[in-house]
Amino acid sequence: MREAETPVGGSGAALDRPASLSERLASGLLDLITRDGLRRGDPLPSVKELAARFSVTPPTMREALRRLQATDAVELRHGSGVYVGKGVHRTLMPNPNSTVTDYAALALELVEARLVIEPGIAALAAEHRDEAALERLELALETATRAPDDPRPHLNFHRELAMASGNRMLYEVVDSLLVVRNREQRTLRRMIADRRRDYDEHRAILVAVRAGDAAAAESLTRDHLRQLRYTVAPN
Repeated sequence: MREAETPVGGSGAALDRPASLSERLASGLLDLITRDGLRRGDPLPSVKELAARFSVTPPTMREALRRLQATDAVELRHGSGVYVGKGVHRTLMPNPNSTVTDYAALALELVEARLVIEPGIAALAAEHRDEAALERLELALETATRAPDDPRPHLNFHRELAMASGNRMLYEVVDSLLVVRNREQRTLRRMIADRRRDYDEHRAILVAVRAGDAAAAESLTRDHLRQLRYTVAPN
């Protein structure tokens, strides 16, 4: 790979332009991770070694790595090296250059997207749950009762519900939505006035999942998200 920037077309050509060097390097690094079977937390070669492998300078390689770090695909640890990040297999990726500021409007779209996806996920969770999944759902419920500064790991109920479905693709979609739209998620949480009701609705979903009642789990999840949608847009 020669180190030369690919020319970018003029106004209106962004969708048709060739990939930049840093984009091609980022893609090559993801291919390397896949080809070598690396997983989250596994170390990558040093920046210098990666630069030599791709025939670019270390600063150019660092730029590509920073691009991947912005999406959690890799993690740069100061004084330690480069590691595979937690977001390397996500199906949706955040845009680190996003300039969107209307998070309330996006929060409504997020709830509507979840209304389409999550009731069916809850039904699958009721059909495929196991003891480990039920335990994590219980921990996620317990998380909601903690103080925000509690140092213990915080589990998200809806993420764990997707994990309990047994469908990796659905889990990745929910995980990606929660990560990519983290600001909108925070907006939603601030809008929830009745925290006890929110907790009780999650508890009812868990009871249905534990009982293996797919219809109830689906219905309760839909009602829960409809209530959340009403909170965001009462009219």
